[in-house]
Amino acid sequence: MNRRTFLTNGAAFFTLGALPALAQQASTESLEITGGFLRASPKMVSAGAGFMQITSTGPAGRLIGFSSPACAHGELHTHIHDNGMMRMRQVEAIDIPAGGTAVLEPGGFHLMFIDLVQPLSEGESVPVTLMFEQAGTVEMSLPVKGAGAME
Repeated sequence: MNRRTFLTNGAAFFTLGALPALAQQASTESLEITGGFLRASPKMVSAGAGFMQITSTGPAGRLIGFSSPACAHGELHTHIHDNGMMRMRQVEAIDIPAGGTAVLEPGGFHLMFIDLVQPLSEGESVPVTLMFEQAGTVEMSLPVKGAGAME
């Protein structure tokens, strides 16, 4: 990956470069991860959202967290209806049914990148480590698409 790290006043800043087009896909013995992407973030926004499909080719699984150098910490989120308003809420895990697919999409489950190190710019790729309860960790890179990207 083409990534440069700069140290300023003890804080690390990095720039993210382009990665191969298939970088948003990954797999383990029992999981296939496809269609991953992040939405570009305006410069004033300190959070970002990531999406993908996680398919189990074996037993049920659970996504229990993620990390990325692009943010201070990552959370798993969903949207709920609350008195006629859509609100985001943190969830402990995202279940992946045996032989089925968990869809992380706008308006549903998603990866929430909290306290971005720098804005997410369209055309960049961001390294992400997904943490699964049984399957362990999966490292991949997600391309950054436009601010309103839906897929």
